[in-house]
Amino acid sequence: MVALIATAFVQTGFAQHDHATHQTQSSALLPLYYNIKDALVVGNASLAAAKAGEFVEALKNADAKIVTGANRDGLLEHSGKIAGSKDLKSQREHFAGLSTDMIALAKGSKLSTEPVYQMYCPMKKTSWLSSEKTVKNPYYGSAMLTCGKVVETIK
Repeated sequence: MVALIATAFVQTGFAQHDHATHQTQSSALLPLYYNIKDALVVGNASLAAAKAGEFVEALKNADAKIVTGANRDGLLEHSGKIAGSKDLKSQREHFAGLSTDMIALAKGSKLSTEPVYQMYCPMKKTSWLSSEKTVKNPYYGSAMLTCGKVVETIK
């Protein structure tokens, strides 16, 4: 009887640890995404490529139960293309796809204890995520730094 009770407690402990690990893996993706965004805001293609490479590695190590199917494929495709390019225009194009998939992930999973702001660029007609309400547009950088607005707060 004692063994049965001990087994139940151990299983519960593993389940809680497992859930915490899943949460940590998925929430680690958001700061990495922000790093890519910030590199694009300042127009640094080399830094964007390096940060996208870090995102790819984190995503490959993330549990498939958290980031699933087409969403995972899209995140890998777009972050991989940003990582493999030194062309800022191309990186910004793929950032739009990466952002679409990250927005879906953020709305389906709790990625942060802090609010996540969904921004929208009317010139590019696409969105991105930010940790702050201040608009810093990754699609146009210094050319149109403040173009955009907060359209949703994801909590």
